[in-house]
Amino acid sequence: MSFFKNIFSSDKKETLDKGLEKSKSSFFSKLNKAVAGKAKVDADVLDNLEEVLVTSDVGVNTTLKIIDRIEARVAKDKYLGTSELNQILREEIAALLSETNSGEATEFLIPSGQKPHVIMVVGVNGVGKTTTIGKLAYQFKKLGLNVVLGAADTFRAAAIDQLQVWADRVDIPIIKQDMGSDPASVAFDALQSGVTQNADVVIIDTAGRLHNKVNLMNELTKVKRVMQKVVDDAPHDVLLVIDGSTGQNAFEQAKQFTAATEVTSLAVTKLDGTAKGGVVIGISDEFQVPVKYIGVGEGIEDLQVFNKYEFVDSFFK
Repeated sequence: MSFFKNIFSSDKKETLDKGLEKSKSSFFSKLNKAVAGKAKVDADVLDNLEEVLVTSDVGVNTTLKIIDRIEARVAKDKYLGTSELNQILREEIAALLSETNSGEATEFLIPSGQKPHVIMVVGVNGVGKTTTIGKLAYQFKKLGLNVVLGAADTFRAAAIDQLQVWADRVDIPIIKQDMGSDPASVAFDALQSGVTQNADVVIIDTAGRLHNKVNLMNELTKVKRVMQKVVDDAPHDVLLVIDGSTGQNAFEQAKQFTAATEVTSLAVTKLDGTAKGGVVIGISDEFQVPVKYIGVGEGIEDLQVFNKYEFVDSFFK
């Protein structure tokens, strides 16, 4: 029986379970070695567990928090068997994720009272940024929402073309200009179009370049400022897309982007092809930014709303 109540539909849960299989298998292989021959959780087990968490891409700072929490329980309960370690880890990681992620959402929703709801998407090239935008647009359209896309990653013709492919596939309007155009100008046009078309959601793709931080900051600040000429409080969400399969490199990208702009949510992609799923836990905790979406497959339905209970349940199942 599941430790947490099942709140996803069975097909979504199955996709999540399958998507995290490599991460789970790698983690428990390491965990079993860490506790081999040990009956109780002692200093040696905790040292080994620390190594397991760090090598599972949970990150050093988050790993130390988890170890501290488990040490406190060992001190309180005096005797904790290694057979209980799985359950304890599950509870402590869920508690840690609770501090950043509400955990209740299971569906693609937008806040009421904002029309259009403006999402600015940031992230380097190759992380699945445009694909995430396309899948997100698909989910919103499925809810009956009117969606407009803005192709403000004007530094690569391929980025504009790829977003056009998704717009055609989902059958939604896209606002674009020629390669090399001012990204802020595209964002402005997209929001104006969104207002004119009474859109519920406008999703703006921005340049996927991690050049020096000052330029990145200036560029994103300008895009925001120009958007606010059309919609006062835009963007309502700055969504950073990172590739979960890159492990510690994903941490570095999160560090760069959170320093350059106010990131309000995360999408972690490509979790199905990697053993580095622990990066979701570490990045969410380290940067205190909620994970909103996770990519657990290549299908158009395989972008899921992140729910901490379901994630931890699939990881420790």
